[in-house]
Amino acid sequence: MASDNEIPEGQPNNPLHGVKLVDILEKLTEKYTWEELADRININCFKSNPTVKSSLKFLRRTPWARTKVEQLYLRSFHK
Repeated sequence: MASDNEIPEGQPNNPLHGVKLVDILEKLTEKYTWEELADRININCFKSNPTVKSSLKFLRRTPWARTKVEQLYLRSFHK
């Protein structure tokens, strides 16, 4: 068993390892409004009647959009 200061096995260099997409989206919507998210990432799920549920559905089916959301999350919370 790993101690608290050891790097977990699996993906030690991946800052998103173990972070769920729903958690990423919830944290981003706490920091930014939907309009601000749409300004930062030009995708319709942030522009047209945005909800966490509808955005998750789109992002799970659209790898390029998910990558952009993950990059914004890293820029916003992992300096």
